[in-house]
Amino acid sequence: MTALPQRVAHGTALTPHLPLHFAPGAGMPRPPWVEGIIEGAAASPEWFTRFLPPEGDHRQSAVLILFGPGPSGEDSVLLIERAHTLRSHAAQISFPGGGVDPEDDGVVAAALRESQEEVGLDPGGVDVLGLLPPLYLPVSSYTVHPVLAWWRQPAPVQVGHPDEVAQVLSVPVSFLADPAHRHTVTHPSGYRGPAWDLGDDLLLWGFTGGIIDKVLELGGFAQEWDRERVVPLPERFVRRRS
Repeated sequence: MTALPQRVAHGTALTPHLPLHFAPGAGMPRPPWVEGIIEGAAASPEWFTRFLPPEGDHRQSAVLILFGPGPSGEDSVLLIERAHTLRSHAAQISFPGGGVDPEDDGVVAAALRESQEEVGLDPGGVDVLGLLPPLYLPVSSYTVHPVLAWWRQPAPVQVGHPDEVAQVLSVPVSFLADPAHRHTVTHPSGYRGPAWDLGDDLLLWGFTGGIIDKVLELGGFAQEWDRERVVPLPERFVRRRS
C-alpha cells in the first residue's frame, strides 16, 4: 500500500501549527538514485533547455528540492502549500524557496535561507548535491534555480511564516510515482501538464509539478500513467496560473 502525504495541521494565519516530526535517526545515507538525478540532467539536458531564460536581466530565485526519510521512514520530498492570501501562486504546492537577496552567497545559500525561514529547516542537516539547470518562469519573470539536496539528518519542521506558507508537506516518492494518483490538468490559456491529487483538496501541478515529473524520470521512478485522464484546473487556480 502506497504511503500517503504527511502534513502539518491546517490553520489560518493566526492559528499555531504543530511541527511535522520525522523518523528518528542521524546521518541517513543517501540512496544512489538521488545523485542519479544530477547525472541524468547533465546527460540529457533537452527538457531543461526548453525553459532557458531569455536574454536580459531577470529576477533570480532558488528552490530546494529536498529528499529524505519522511515521517513514515519512506523516501519523501519536502513541499509547502503557499498561503491562500498571497497575490501570486496562492494555495499552490511548491518547493520551499524564494528570491535571491543581495546578501546571499549564491543561489544555494538563498534556497537554504528561504527554507529555514519558511519551515524552520536546519541547513546543518542537509547535504546539497548540486544544481539542476535554471528554468524561466514567464508568469512571474523569474529565473528559478533548482537546488537538489538530501536530508541527511531530518528534524521537525513547521510553518515559519504563516503569511507565506499555509502548511508543510512530506510526500513519499512512492505516492508520486503511483499512476493512480496522477492525471493531466488543463488551463483555459492552453496550458496542459501533469498533476497529482494529494488529498484534502491539495493539488500539485504547474511549475513544481513539471519538475517533479522530470525528477521522477531521472531518478528511475517513472511509471506509465494515463496522460489522457484530463481534468480542468479548479477555478481557484485559473486566475493564478504558475
